Amino acid sequence: MLLDRSWSSDVEDPAAVRAMPMVLHIERVDPPARTDVLEAAAAAAVAVCLDPRAEVDGEWHDELAKWISGRIRKVSRRARGAHWEAVQALPGVTVTVGTASVRAFLPGLVSALPKELSRLQVSGSDLPADVPGPVPAEARLLWLNPKVTMTVGKLAAQVGHASMLLAPRLPEPDLARWAATGYRCAVRTPSPAEWDALLTDPDAVVVRDAGYTEVDPGTATVAVAR
Repeated sequence: MLLDRSWSSDVEDPAAVRAMPMVLHIERVDPPARTDVLEAAAAAAVAVCLDPRAEVDGEWHDELAKWISGRIRKVSRRARGAHWEAVQALPGVTVTVGTASVRAFLPGLVSALPKELSRLQVSGSDLPADVPGPVPAEARLLWLNPKVTMTVGKLAAQVGHASMLLAPRLPEPDLARWAATGYRCAVRTPSPAEWDALLTDPDAVVVRDAGYTEVDPGTATVAVAR
């Protein structure tokens, strides 16, 4: 599995920085629910990494391998109308959950971002908090740090990172069952006490941010109890 590779913390040449673009479909009128967006983002990111095209002989493998061998960056942008339709032609996977659709793309050089993506705004993707329903039985539950405030765009990248970290830690039968659901994820916010307990669980998968934007380096942003 490509995600089994070690992730480097080496300093990178800025011209060689790679990132996975993620585009959130947020229309001005009738925008999607915040939780739906995050759940779609979590599924889309891991779906790109485990797509058949990411296998050793697949057309996506080399670009994904270059990205994973460096720092694992993701950049979320928002799109509406014709701009959302335009990005569907670029290599990636679109996932729809409830009211929300998110497309995660094949990672590449930030300096060579296609114009369909570079013209999209990084900011302005925040959405109001909502009250999510019951956790679907087949979903993997991702917990957000209740002690830090992050925009929806930042959180979309964080939950995408969590689903990627989780995948190689699952037994093959569990991973196959998750894949059959389209990598369904549920995103919820625990109480501060529940969050603290999660961080002490030695089996938990914890995302710690590099601190490029919004949070301090090393901040735990998402946790998954396996």
